[in-house]
This record gives sequence, C-alpha cells and structure tokens, in this order.
Amino acid sequence: MREKISEMIRAGKTSLGIEFGSTRIKAVLVGEDHVPVASGSHEWENQLIDHIWTYSLEDIIQGMQDCYASLANEVEEHYGVPLETIGALGISGMMHGYMAFDRNDRLLVPFRTWRNTMTEEAAGKLTDLFAFPIPQRWSIAHLYQAICNGEEHVGEIAYLTTLAGYVHWRLTGQKAVGIGEASGMFPIDSRTRNYHQDMLRKFDCYIEEKGYPWKIEEILPQVLTAGEQGGVLTQEGARLLDVSGRLRSGVKLCPPEGDAGTGMTATNSVAVRTGNISAGTSVFAMIVLEKELSRLHPELDLVTTPTGKPVAMVHCNNCTSDLNAWINLFGEFAALLGAEQDKDRLFELLYGKAMEAEADGGGMLACNYFSGEHITRLEEGRPFFVRRPDSALNLANFMRTHLFSALATLKLGLDILLQEEKVKVDKIYGHGGLFRTKGVGQSLVAAAMDTPVSLMDTAGEGGAWGIALLASYMNTREEGEALESFLQKKVFSHSREQRVEPRKQDVDGFNTFMERYRRGLAVERSAVEQL
Repeated sequence: MREKISEMIRAGKTSLGIEFGSTRIKAVLVGEDHVPVASGSHEWENQLIDHIWTYSLEDIIQGMQDCYASLANEVEEHYGVPLETIGALGISGMMHGYMAFDRNDRLLVPFRTWRNTMTEEAAGKLTDLFAFPIPQRWSIAHLYQAICNGEEHVGEIAYLTTLAGYVHWRLTGQKAVGIGEASGMFPIDSRTRNYHQDMLRKFDCYIEEKGYPWKIEEILPQVLTAGEQGGVLTQEGARLLDVSGRLRSGVKLCPPEGDAGTGMTATNSVAVRTGNISAGTSVFAMIVLEKELSRLHPELDLVTTPTGKPVAMVHCNNCTSDLNAWINLFGEFAALLGAEQDKDRLFELLYGKAMEAEADGGGMLACNYFSGEHITRLEEGRPFFVRRPDSALNLANFMRTHLFSALATLKLGLDILLQEEKVKVDKIYGHGGLFRTKGVGQSLVAAAMDTPVSLMDTAGEGGAWGIALLASYMNTREEGEALESFLQKKVFSHSREQRVEPRKQDVDGFNTFMERYRRGLAVERSAVEQL
C-alpha cells in the first residue's frame, strides 16, 4: 500500500485542500479514492486590534507556508517521495468578512473577520433595501458600514474579497470565489448562479450620491460554481506556497469556498432536504431548501451550496471558546494535583460527566459570548456563569450548562426554520470539535433540534478534506456528473454513520434551560454595558 501511495503522489494523482479556520490552518492531501494520505497544520489566533478582530497578511501567508511545509514533510517521511506536484488544489477559509484592496493591490484596512459585529446599522438598512436578510459579517454589510462611517478608504477600493478569495488570488492571479462563498459577499440569484442583478442596481443607486469611482459589481470577485476551474498555480504562487521551491506550477485550482460550503461537502449535505451542523469556535447549521421561505427572517442567512442551490443558514459567532476556557482551567487544576491529562482525555472526562447531570443542568445558566451575536442583537460579548442559591452546583450540572450554552443561540435560529417555517430535513450530519467526544455533542444537538443527528466515520476530516473533495470533483468528474452524485457514489458509498435519536428527557431539559437563557440575555446586555 505504501508503494502504491508513493507512486500516486509522484504521478500527481492527488488533490490537496487547505482551509484557514479560526484557530488552525489545516491541509489534507487525498488520493484517487478520496481517502486522506497526509495532513499538515498550523495553529494561529485572531487579534483584537482597535476593537477589530483581525489576522495580518503576514500571518496568513506564513501560516499557509508552515502548514504546507508540515504536510510536505509528512509526505516525505511516510512515503519516501518529495511532494513536487499535485493533481488539483483548493483553498477554503472562514466565511465572508472584508478584505479591501486598492489598484496597487495594497490592503486598505486590516482584514475584518466574520467575528466582528459592528455592522448592525448597515445590515439593517441593506436588509430593508433588498427585502433580503443581510447578516452583519457579510462583505456587503462591512462595505456599507464603512460608507456610513465615512471611511476614506472606500473611494480607493479596486477589489473586495474574502480570506479564501485572497489566498486563491495570490496563488493563481485570478480574482474569483466559489458561489457558496460569493453568497456571503452579496446576495446570489440561484437561477442565474451569479450576483442578484436587481440588488446590484439597487445598491449602486442607493450610494450614487457618494460619487465613488466604482460600481459594486466591478469590485466583487467573479462567481464560479463547483466543477469549474478557478485558475492554475502560477510560478509565483508555487513559490509562495512552498518556500522550498520543490512544488511545480501549473496545478489546477477549484473555486475557493468558505467553510460553510466545505462543511456541506465533507458531510455529503449538498442535496435538497439535507443539512449539517458544524460546531467549533463558531457554530452554524446549513439546510438545503426545497422551496423559498415564507417571509424574511433577519436572524437567518440565505446562502448557497457550492453548486448554487439555496440554503438556509443559522450562524452563531460563539460556540466552544468559553467551554474550552473552562476545560483548560480544569486541566490546570489537574496538573496542580500532579494528575496532568492530555486534552482529548480532559474533554472525554468532562463532556462525559455532563451526561450524568440533571436534564436542565440543575437550574444554572451560562452565556458563552466572547463576541457579539446578530441573532440576539448584541455587538459585544461578556461570558458569564450565574446560579441561584438553590441551584444544584456540581461538576455534571456545570458541564451540561456550558454545553447547553454553546448551542443555545443556534437553537434560537433553528426554531425559526423548523417550527415557524416548517422546513423539512431528511438527514442532519454533525462535524467539528464539539462532536469529537463520542455521543455527547451529538446527543445534545439532537435534543436542541428534537431531530436525529448522524456522525459519519469521516466527520473528523473537516473542511480541509471538503475543499480537497471539491478540487477532486473539478479534476476528475465525468461529463454531466452532478456534485451530489459524485459525492454519493465515489466518496461516501462505503462510509459508515452513527445516528442518535433525541431523548424526551433531554429535549424537555434543553427547553427548560432555554427559558432561562432567553431571560438571561438581559443579564448579558447589562454586562456588556457595565463591564
């Protein structure tokens, strides 16, 4: 097997996906059977500078280079061959945000990530203008907020893109993004699989009096769908990615996608009435719609699959950050006692303890907001934990309360989809860090949705694997072969999945917790104002 993989790598019969996540850049190399053969990673963190969550361009490029180098080293160590060519390559990143460049390719203001919730004014006005929900993290919301703020850089913009689009541009010279990523920059018309023309015209008319030297469509990237080629790796791009100089240029790249699109791909959730929940630093649920929603819901995103099918999305900025901070604290205490545990063991012990708790978490409340949340209309976050004097404080209830908190805002959005809009879902798949401890995250998400939740045996591969699959689809698909068919027949036909049904006591317990959570949002608002 080792010799077969070595020859496959040498011949370039592989696909590589690189995803820029919130805390880690990950690379996954897959073979002809779409099974990962090597991986690499680079840990990084966003910075809060002048109240803006950002990553520097230097960190983006150096992180990519370090991630690729670790992958290439693993290939050489395991298979005895240098990584000199790849069959296809794909770039993914944290969805949307704001990266504005001038005509000299100079970044005009620091990268504004999805985590920033400072565009409420703009998002509200654009939602009214378009009669279409515009979330705060969308690129167009950031652009219009900059206009509302009178920021001088706006008149200098020549190109507006996202993190995935930026890296793709640096590697290929092509200013393009996949349709799923584009749908978080500006509304998409799924019939034409391009930006919505009426809304483009409305926006241009809306800001006409400002006298900017550009029209909105002129500064947005080209929209591409899954299966189309997004350019090739230039010589400059190859040197940028691989500082050793071994990687050859000419590698074909698929359209760059956001982590939402790669999550759908990695969980085989691109067909109508399928959905997935990605739970890590942030949490989002994606459900592929069979019909339009009955009315506008500002709490929801309307985006697309990588092929342009309409998707309803519930996105929450906060999920496991506060939970992880508590687990790190318990890890410090264990080390102080001389019983230091590795991270996986800590999660296994503490998550598992939550399954012994009272169904509602013992009457306690936590709010996990490190940053603001558009669903609950908060621009900043203050994590808190509060209990009544008669609450049952023990480790099991404490952990269950924080796990519930990680999912509570998602629950608020999903209730709109599943209860108000009566959206039908045949399958829901989970993936991301919250699901790593067997049975726990899966059971609690099932309780939150009151719907069965499945995990595939490939769930841990994540978005880097998803973008590698999209690269492979572009490179190897048969004429007329749909992405849904490619995934079902060539990737997931032999995969196993573990399904968990919601338990009534867990559903009732979560609903009781949510009654407290809704009331507790007043405490969160006060904390933001006072602290």
